[in-house]
Amino acid sequence: MMNINERDFRGVDLNLLLVLHALLEERNVTRAASRLFIGQPAVSGALKRLRHAFGDDLFVRTSHGMAPTPRALELAAVIGPVLGSLQQALSTRPSFDPSTSERVFRIGLSDALEVALMPELMQGLAQAAPKVRVISRVADSPRAAALLDSGEVELAVGVLQDVPTWQRRRTLFDWTFVCVFNPRHVRVRAARITLAEYLRYPHVITSFSASLNGYIDDRLKDRGLVRQVVFSSPHFATSPLIVRQMPAIATVPTFIAQTWRDALGLKVSPLPIEVPTHSVELSWTATNDGESGLQWLIGEMEAAFSQRRWEKRSLRREP
Repeated sequence: MMNINERDFRGVDLNLLLVLHALLEERNVTRAASRLFIGQPAVSGALKRLRHAFGDDLFVRTSHGMAPTPRALELAAVIGPVLGSLQQALSTRPSFDPSTSERVFRIGLSDALEVALMPELMQGLAQAAPKVRVISRVADSPRAAALLDSGEVELAVGVLQDVPTWQRRRTLFDWTFVCVFNPRHVRVRAARITLAEYLRYPHVITSFSASLNGYIDDRLKDRGLVRQVVFSSPHFATSPLIVRQMPAIATVPTFIAQTWRDALGLKVSPLPIEVPTHSVELSWTATNDGESGLQWLIGEMEAAFSQRRWEKRSLRREP
């Protein structure tokens, strides 16, 4: 990138360059004013400031109009291409062709969302954008905003809180907590697990604070109830393998539960206690609102993971 010293521009109003360009084209103050849609006195005043800034008369009156000085002609050779390039940059946006692009996207999300979303997204990209590549990195809610601001990720996906005003957000889908277990090991009498059945079996949980208590335990405590937690991990990868092998229950978000069900033949049941619904959102910086590649990726994610994909009625599709 060219090294530009902004202090060199302190004595020049860059809008004056438009006046200089019009005068060079028209060689007449009145016609230049009409071209710029301003009054003739404004052009005369701008010319006075230009003469002071460049230390040259720039134009002299002759019988044929205003003739540029050699200094003005030197400036014309530079200003014309600069204004043309600036006009092109302001009037056109770079296009994004997914079929040929070799763009690398950086996405921040949790490991659970990575498991639930990335296989389907990558399958779609393989067809629509075979040369596009994706780098994923862990980005929980507290870190997402900082990673976006630093440019380490271009798009954050998750349960986002306290999103700053200069970052955009859009809901991707809603989810709630559900139970996952192996029906060969955990015996329930109906399609929905009862509270007694839920408390009868041991539990494996995901705890980012390395604790044997979590959000569900707090909700149970409010009712004077306790469940038996036998395994806690900050990751989601191990839990489905444990509940597949032993009589235990995992309580996880809808989107990861459905992924485990489809991949491992596990059973999903609504929780026997009331819990609120949460949203998974997309977030990006406002400076990327017009970035065609990122907006294309956001559209692809919305198309692949619309609200309908995670509706509660899908829980009734048992293997």
